[in-house]
Amino acid sequence: MSDRVLVTGGAGYVGSAVVEALLAAGHRVTVFDNLSTGHRSALVGLDVEVIRGDLGDRSGLETALGRAHADAVIHVAGSIQAGESMKDPGKYYRENVVNSINLLDAIVSRGIQRFIFSSSAAVYGDPVRIPIEEDDPVAPVNTYGETKLAIERAATWYGRAHGIQSIFLRYFNAAGATERVGEGHQPETHVIPLILRVALGQAESVSVYGNDYPTPDGTVIRDYVHVADLAQAHVQALAATERDTADEASARSRAFNLGSGTGFSVRQVVDTCRQVTGHPIPSVDAPRRPGDPAILVASPRRAMDGLGWQPIHADLRSIVASAWAWHACHPNGYDS
Repeated sequence: MSDRVLVTGGAGYVGSAVVEALLAAGHRVTVFDNLSTGHRSALVGLDVEVIRGDLGDRSGLETALGRAHADAVIHVAGSIQAGESMKDPGKYYRENVVNSINLLDAIVSRGIQRFIFSSSAAVYGDPVRIPIEEDDPVAPVNTYGETKLAIERAATWYGRAHGIQSIFLRYFNAAGATERVGEGHQPETHVIPLILRVALGQAESVSVYGNDYPTPDGTVIRDYVHVADLAQAHVQALAATERDTADEASARSRAFNLGSGTGFSVRQVVDTCRQVTGHPIPSVDAPRRPGDPAILVASPRRAMDGLGWQPIHADLRSIVASAWAWHACHPNGYDS
């Protein structure tokens, strides 16, 4: 079935990949983005309307939902830097939580009952076991994760009050690129593009934050998931909200981990980037960043069983190779 979908943050890294996947699946898409970190050029050539607006503008949101004739909303927009969130928590509560409440209110006002939210593995904090399952305790150790959890909880209560069906997609580490979509963040904080900048000659070395974690090589371990696989999960989540009935309380709010199920340390990622690029890529040890758990690795079993999701680009080398191909062609990001 073809749906009309409003994607917030649809000009961003993950958002533009989601838009591309939705269009390929036959859906009609409208993007709502303030373009503060997104790039209109990421959507060039796609059959999509882009509405420039801010999530803090409730009336603008309702107008956009009306123009889109939206059947569902996929909410990708938000501030995403864990380190920054520890220094400026107010920004994260305003831009993530308050703005998401505005969006939920607009959804209720327009009578929309399908909501898919880009959440994060940061909701788990320091996990009680590895791999992490969705029913494990949630105890964020940074403001970013706390705001993601707050939005999940708010949407759950909105579901009970208004019949909204919500799916929360808890991303682990989004990485990689497609031919048209890559990481063009300013400033960049994700590890793979930071490493690749050294190979491009744009930095002398890459900083490794913390070398004394309780891991085999002392650096943090993360689960990397290709952006195209993340995007496909949103398409399958959209289909799942169509299948579910509004009177099933258990179906109104569900969380799914999106990860490969395999973890790699920062040193392993640096080594893989060296192999892919053929560049020595010097690294420099730096102090830990506040709010960084030692290990975050997903159990993706629920997404596989419940959504029919299967990560296609599951090995680190192919993820790094796809990112390198994009950055080599776009050395200055979307301004290239």
